Amino acid sequence: MGKSSSVFVCSECGAEFSKWQGRCPECGAWNSVQETVVADYTPRVTAQSVSSRLRGFSGEISQKVVTLDSVSLARVPRLSSGFNELDRVLGGGIVAGSVVLIGGNPGAGKSTLLLQVVCNLANRVKVLYITGEESLQQVAMRAARLGCNTSGVNIATETSIEMILAMAEREKPQILIVDSIQVMHLDSISSAPGSVSQVREGAAALTQFAKQNGVATFVIGHVTKDGSLAGPKILEHCVDCSLLLEGDTDSRFRTLRCKKNRFGAINEIGIFAMVDKGMREVNNPSAIFLNRSDIISPGSVVMVIWEGSRPLLVELQALVDYSQYGNPRRLTIGTESNRLAMLLAVLHRHGGISLGDHDVFINVVGGVKVEETSADLPLIITMISSYKNTPIARDLISFGEIGLNGEVRPVTQGTERLQEAYKHGFKQAIVPYDNAPRKPIGDMKIYPVKTLQDALNVLSGNQ
Repeated sequence: MGKSSSVFVCSECGAEFSKWQGRCPECGAWNSVQETVVADYTPRVTAQSVSSRLRGFSGEISQKVVTLDSVSLARVPRLSSGFNELDRVLGGGIVAGSVVLIGGNPGAGKSTLLLQVVCNLANRVKVLYITGEESLQQVAMRAARLGCNTSGVNIATETSIEMILAMAEREKPQILIVDSIQVMHLDSISSAPGSVSQVREGAAALTQFAKQNGVATFVIGHVTKDGSLAGPKILEHCVDCSLLLEGDTDSRFRTLRCKKNRFGAINEIGIFAMVDKGMREVNNPSAIFLNRSDIISPGSVVMVIWEGSRPLLVELQALVDYSQYGNPRRLTIGTESNRLAMLLAVLHRHGGISLGDHDVFINVVGGVKVEETSADLPLIITMISSYKNTPIARDLISFGEIGLNGEVRPVTQGTERLQEAYKHGFKQAIVPYDNAPRKPIGDMKIYPVKTLQDALNVLSGNQ
């Protein structure tokens, strides 16, 4: 081992610097650069040093080199968590030896969800729940309030990674829960819990134990003010699956979104409802998000988005009003604000409608966050409806991407989106020309459009 040295690491993005800085140049976070002591033990690698090490190596290589076509393609067995929505996000269930990171805002329901999962699995497999932020009595009171069956649930309160691994080695569980990684620490590292070194090395130690012993491990992590996962990026790199539990504390719905998954598709989402008995999965989220008023109001349209492996119908609302001030406001909830600015410019250039002196407010009902471009055409439609104060037909849906030249581009899974809308009683659809189905979908009337002007012409006949 060589002498120790200090580096300055950003706690938000993990970037390293040689000296302290008030603002991280990589991610732009303020007061996030912290000093970390590291051991400078890396020797200089030369051809002579490598040859010397090879001459002194007398053992046998345990791992053999094989051809890729000889690797077994047997299906990896999965364990159901008891929640179909969680199994969907995980790619079909819990994989032995996998490491799953679950992040979310305080009060989102991370601990509640995993406690329910542990209670569901305790009668089938051996589980171990490690809590570092709450006492055993607090966890027991929550389980009693949720009405969970706690028999067979092994639980301990501990913050030392070494002690956790020793307990897991002794108990030999199949499911390990660690709540949360920010309060855990390694005795061999002098920095405080939650620092870059502690989070990084603690997650690496848990991952190594999970892989070597085939223990499925769930790790809870905190998030920053902007909603991203706290800690260095290596925390997300070393896990197999990274999930984010989204939802406001004043909303009863929670969205579990997959950001990374080595055993399934990414961008998959699961919908849960927070009730007095804990997290309850929502099997038909479109029916909940479409709980619309009986009165048809301007500035409201239903769009079909594609999340993971299924379509989702959500209501999009817009309020366009003349601005009383010199600087009109642009506020979006659930969509990207930069996308709105671009669409307003396209609407002016290729649609002949200027909203430069109007305030524009956009809201996706139900707290859903739309990250795909299929919301472009519904955004245009709902803004025009509010601007002209004319309601959209109640049975009309829309989706499609809009380019800078005013063209309406197709999106993926167009036929499946239309079929989902038809099952919920929608009879009209304004869609991109290339997404028009080859075969009729019941008695649904499809309006295929190639340009923004075509969509405006169709819209004028449906108001």
